[in-house]
Amino acid sequence: MSATFASLGVRNYRLFATGGVVSNTGTWMGRVAQDWLVLTQLTDHSSTALGTVTGLQFLPFLVLAPWTGLIADRYPKRRIMLVTQTVLMTSAAALAALTLAEVVQLWQVYLVAIVQGVATAVDNPARQTFTAEMVGQGLIANAVALNSASFNLGRLAGPGVAGLLIAAYGTGWTLLANAVSFAAVIASLLLMRAADLHAVPLARGKGTIREGLAYVRGRRDIQLVLLLVFVLGTFGMNFQMTMALMATTVFGKGATEYGLLGSVMAVGSLSAALLSARRERPRLRVLLVALGGFVVTSGAAALAPSYAVFAVALAGCGLTALTALTTANALVQISVDPVMRGRVMALYMAIFMGGTPLGAPFIGWLGDVAGPRWTIGIGTVTVGVTVVAVGALLLRRENVQLSYASRRQPHFQLTVGPVDADLVGSSEPEVAR
Repeated sequence: MSATFASLGVRNYRLFATGGVVSNTGTWMGRVAQDWLVLTQLTDHSSTALGTVTGLQFLPFLVLAPWTGLIADRYPKRRIMLVTQTVLMTSAAALAALTLAEVVQLWQVYLVAIVQGVATAVDNPARQTFTAEMVGQGLIANAVALNSASFNLGRLAGPGVAGLLIAAYGTGWTLLANAVSFAAVIASLLLMRAADLHAVPLARGKGTIREGLAYVRGRRDIQLVLLLVFVLGTFGMNFQMTMALMATTVFGKGATEYGLLGSVMAVGSLSAALLSARRERPRLRVLLVALGGFVVTSGAAALAPSYAVFAVALAGCGLTALTALTTANALVQISVDPVMRGRVMALYMAIFMGGTPLGAPFIGWLGDVAGPRWTIGIGTVTVGVTVVAVGALLLRRENVQLSYASRRQPHFQLTVGPVDADLVGSSEPEVAR
């Protein structure tokens, strides 16, 4: 099997990935339908309401992170995911039923968003760490990249299908399709062979939450990655909201065109995931270069003069953002002690997704006050400033040497001593060409 798809050679992971593609497609259909419901049926294109829904979905990541990470480290991951996926399916079905019955109200959408946020906050650390149990330590980076590929296959198909379903049958039936899709993940978990899992010791005793926080405080390499991920997640990764605003308000498009934007962005994201799957180990330089690329492409999206140009820029945003996130995720998972992985990944997801409740309402308000283009532009500015600041810090702290030779290719070589061997994945200096 190709190195890109090495993890698919593991039966348990193959089942998990298959169920994930179905579920992720449904999830993206549900997100598009939910946003369309709020934006066009329950409000008069209120970006504030849309930002509030998004914020409520991600608030539990921020509030519950210490406990969700501990749950992932203390209890069997597969059992946790069976419970959380059932809750997600039930809440999605409830929203679909309310919409089909034409009695849905905005406060009910808010309530469902909170319930799903809590379930997802518990599910995510277990899901992230369960990857290592399915494939083993040697295939973690590859499996993380393929998880992203599965997610973006869903993103590729989901929004386009959702746009067509909304136009043909309405929002309620699209939401119902999302509810049904959770059955694929539940089935994949039930069909796995427990004996083939690479089980890790479960955390026991008191003070385990404090242990997780203390572990991260002692790891400056992880702190650096968390800073970059926080800024990207809080200010740069609000495309669920910004695409809806740009499509409807700036370009005057309907549900079909809005759905297609998500699919176009997913093309770039899927490409990034497959390219990341080919790398043997994650690198800090890849993370920084990807974030720099995100600044360029998101800036182009904010300034796009037409729908077509905006769509092309979104593909670039998907490519660069997903490269950054896949690299950051693998960097953290590979470098931490397995018994601490759940708590560290919970903190990682809290930083990445938990920043959304802070950023989304603000960005929604900014869209109402300054216009939809600034909902993207604010991410361009904040990520750009952060990358420059981190780059300056690394240049000041590292041993940087530039050499030239006229008889070799390339002529110039930049040799950089790593800040931390765990962060860059090697004890040897990196050579950028």
